[in-house]
Amino acid sequence: MSARDREFELAVKSFSGDLYRFAFWLARDRHVAEDLVQECFQRAWINWENLNDQVAVKKWLFTILRREFLRRLERKQFETIDIEGLDLPSADTLSMDEVYSLRQVLASAPDSLREPLVMQVLGGFSADELAALNQTTAGAMVTRLSRARQWMRNRLKSDDTLAAPATLGKNKE
Repeated sequence: MSARDREFELAVKSFSGDLYRFAFWLARDRHVAEDLVQECFQRAWINWENLNDQVAVKKWLFTILRREFLRRLERKQFETIDIEGLDLPSADTLSMDEVYSLRQVLASAPDSLREPLVMQVLGGFSADELAALNQTTAGAMVTRLSRARQWMRNRLKSDDTLAAPATLGKNKE
């Protein structure tokens, strides 16, 4: 096995879970998310030798996955699905009612707010990394993340079932 093969295998093992979670939040369909991750790794494998900065592998893979998702949207419009039918793993600290409420609120968030918030929470990206991915400034991304957290807090406050979790108030810069 060559060094290139080992590096790629390590990247697959390290990032496939994060990529799948992000793909699922984007597509809201398990099968589409799996396909997106496979397509992402296929494109990554083809272009692996062109990767100049091995430190930026995670950011590069998330960019590929996001672009794959956008390509799919250009080709085909997905039908909306009822969020009640989703079988997502729940957070250990929240009750099922709280998890359901949080999912409902997050699903109703505008894409411009939901996507960076999900990428930050699930992907662990900083505001600087998100800004680079979205081709904007770090300040604009910090503003967008702040608006997303505020939007979530306001929606959650209006829902008696769930108070805003402390993680929404944390700022990862």
